[in-house]
Amino acid sequence: MSDDILRISNLSTQFFTSEGQVNAVDDFDLTIERGEVFGIVGESGSGKSVTALSIMDLVESPGEVTSGSIEYRNPTFADAMRESHPAAVEGEMVDLLAIPEEARRSLRGTSFSMIFQDPESSFNPSLTVGEQIAEAVEVQQRATPNPRSGEARTRGPEYSLRSYVMSMALPSKRYVSEESKAKAIELLKTVGIPDPAQRADEYPHEYSGGMLQRAMIAQALAGEPDILIADEPTTALDVTIQAQILDLLDDLQEETGMTILLITHNLGVVARMCDRVGVMYAGEIVERGTLEDVFDRSVHPYTEGLLGSVPDLEGTAERLRSIPGNVPSLLDHEMPDRCYFADRCPKAMEECLKKPPAYAAEGSANHTTKCYLAEMEYDPNQALENDALEREATATTDGGESQ
Repeated sequence: MSDDILRISNLSTQFFTSEGQVNAVDDFDLTIERGEVFGIVGESGSGKSVTALSIMDLVESPGEVTSGSIEYRNPTFADAMRESHPAAVEGEMVDLLAIPEEARRSLRGTSFSMIFQDPESSFNPSLTVGEQIAEAVEVQQRATPNPRSGEARTRGPEYSLRSYVMSMALPSKRYVSEESKAKAIELLKTVGIPDPAQRADEYPHEYSGGMLQRAMIAQALAGEPDILIADEPTTALDVTIQAQILDLLDDLQEETGMTILLITHNLGVVARMCDRVGVMYAGEIVERGTLEDVFDRSVHPYTEGLLGSVPDLEGTAERLRSIPGNVPSLLDHEMPDRCYFADRCPKAMEECLKKPPAYAAEGSANHTTKCYLAEMEYDPNQALENDALEREATATTDGGESQ
């Protein structure tokens, strides 16, 4: 029996700007098993972070999830949604895009939690770190009788601005309980913060970058989530601190069994942490599989390009290979109906002027790629002429101007 905890099908997220429609996530598919660490890797601008925000229902205007489904396995939550929204429920799976926003919001923290790229922007500078983590604990305790159940239940009246003002003036009306404060200190200890009781009373600016990253992980763990989304969790950290953060995530995953979706541009992080990996380019997964599939049996030239840009510590001091060109524009009227990588690909052929489907590739049963090279050998005689893409670009521009 499949134990998929998350199934994403045909997901598209678009931004409607003054320059036109931006297809940030385009017909995206992904399945993650319970307890697995799945990595998404790709260059900046490939749509990785927007994918994470789409799953968390945090895409802000002018962005919008326009199509697809995000199915989450939770028997208790499925039972709660079955009567009011039967079309959204299939067995133990619930399509989160087919239920009200309020119901989706109830899953944040208890079922889904996220570590953002910039820890400094994730904390309020006017409150101590301990207070903010304790608030996260308290919110989850008030929202659910069992943090892992996914079934929303409010223990008391809504916490309003008036309640907040009273909590500041009257100690007896404090929103955050002593139990939540103690839990916050325990979480800081769990993520390796030294002297957690003392550090809980300090403000974000008093933390180093690595410590603030640990504190953000503690906050993300406050609701004991089923799925933790880590969006570039080691960005801007030195190598030693990066290793400590990765060790911490690895230990937490092993202890709790939670599922992790790890988003990064660093293939070394993927190799160290992940069970499976998806390579993302121009809003879609172009290759996916186990680490062995992607690292040892890669098919897509973009995957090979990423691997070729990683230094080999055991090899000779050869010059690193780079991928020519840049990530393409994601404006709808500038996106051609072909392989998006063709203009940067060293193995582009005439066939690549058509959009490739997902092919099964050699390796595991889940190794797939959106590249014609999975079905045919590269033929230099069929190599795409340089002016073919120039003619296409001219035709696209002329077509856009005439509309």
